[in-house]
Amino acid sequence: MFNNYWGMEFNPFEKGLSEKYCFKSEDFKQATARYEHLKTTKGIGLFTGLSGTGKTYSLKCFASSLNPNLFKVVYLPLSTVTVIEFYRALAFGLDLDPPSKKVDMFKVIQERITSLAKDKRITPVILVDEAQYLKTEVLNDIKLLLNFNMDSKNHAIFILNGQPILNNTLSKQVHESLRQRIVINFNFAGISRAELEDYITSRLEICGVHEPIFNANSFEALYSCCGGSTRKLNSIVEKCLLIAAQSSVRTIDTQIVMSAQNESELII
Repeated sequence: MFNNYWGMEFNPFEKGLSEKYCFKSEDFKQATARYEHLKTTKGIGLFTGLSGTGKTYSLKCFASSLNPNLFKVVYLPLSTVTVIEFYRALAFGLDLDPPSKKVDMFKVIQERITSLAKDKRITPVILVDEAQYLKTEVLNDIKLLLNFNMDSKNHAIFILNGQPILNNTLSKQVHESLRQRIVINFNFAGISRAELEDYITSRLEICGVHEPIFNANSFEALYSCCGGSTRKLNSIVEKCLLIAAQSSVRTIDTQIVMSAQNESELII
């Protein structure tokens, strides 16, 4: 690896970095404020953005921040499911033994959510990731499942997290009823040019590197290559560090960035 060459204590661009090193981008701040609003209002939140813009990471930080004595978090990452499979996954997440029939699953799930909210003062927080893959039948049932007391109460927080195509899906007339129930609708814009330089500099500093590694032109090239995706940016920066280390170069320029970008592209 390149850690020793650059004097890094660890790789600050790798996946799964501790949340204590979180870079609070504008997207992250805006999303967090809306998560906090949902804690008060409950109901449905819609969060969309292109791949790698930080949707799931922000969701993870929100879930980790919740007091388990006050919130019951259910994370559903598998969205390519049938209605029955969706009910079953949700039932398991709520610590239920799901019945075989849909109508019975609907009943026990609603009763469990109501019991948590009213009897135990615990708010269920249901997080559906990659929600752009949800079938129309599942989306239809979500609004039914969250209908409490003739649609007069919000007993749970229900977050749909997905790519922008989810907005197109929900804009269809068939989903008008569900769309009207959305309390929060936020779209991740992706990392900006100004944030990119701060992001890379801060990442290097937390691992013990304080001298400049990237020159000014390289930041422009990185922004052009990543397209707002922090995930893609991390991948390209890692390759830049590796290429430069293998060539015994101490400053990363545009040429190295483009070489890293070429390595990131699929060859057809």
